[in-house]
Amino acid sequence: MRIDELVAYLDGYLRVRELPDSANALNGLQVENGGTVTKLGVAVDASERTINDAVERGCDCLIVHHGLFWDGNLPVTGRRYRRLSKLLEAGVALYSAHIPLDAHPEVGNNAVLARALGIEVDGEFGDYRGVKIGVMGALSLRREALAARMHDLLGSPVRFLAGGPERLQRVAVVTGSASDLIHEARDQGMDAFVSGEGPHHSYFDAMEGGINVYYGGHYATEVWGVRALGEHLRVRFGLSWEFLDHPTGF
Repeated sequence: MRIDELVAYLDGYLRVRELPDSANALNGLQVENGGTVTKLGVAVDASERTINDAVERGCDCLIVHHGLFWDGNLPVTGRRYRRLSKLLEAGVALYSAHIPLDAHPEVGNNAVLARALGIEVDGEFGDYRGVKIGVMGALSLRREALAARMHDLLGSPVRFLAGGPERLQRVAVVTGSASDLIHEARDQGMDAFVSGEGPHHSYFDAMEGGINVYYGGHYATEVWGVRALGEHLRVRFGLSWEFLDHPTGF
């Protein structure tokens, strides 16, 4: 498949030109290659280890959630040089989608994780610059059971802040670092809010706000979108893909 055809499809499917994001996200094609794609690598982060893995495993296009340029417009030296030179020398394209991959209703981190947790998604949730990026829905479950389910599903420790009712009925999900939406979840009648990580003061937001909060880890809650996107592209275009897994512990 031609790289320009894949990029055009992804830009439209993920709405990368329509959705707001950080200026440093630089959603879309960040590094191009010689023109063709035969095997995809998908990953959460465009780290040096991920790029090395992509090259070693014969991927000629890498799709990530967190791209190369979060630290801004800096000289191409040190680790930035190592990352870029490896991609260019091996002819590996790199495509990044941050908020567009969070918000997508089919392959987005939030929608996919919510469905995996057994939540019956029935609405959008979580305002980010005028756009809803998360999901909400129904889940009839004891609050401790959701913590156990998340632990089994994510394979990592879950920080559970038991500030709300013992029996859950309504749950909102925004992966990554979204503790600033705890108040919005409470105001919309949620019994629980699921995210990746949060600061110290979010404990009091949960306990004093009367809502259960679950932190499953930034990385662990954001593996879902790239994997779902890889499978979507396999079905649609016949492209093989491989998940390049490098947990950060956060």
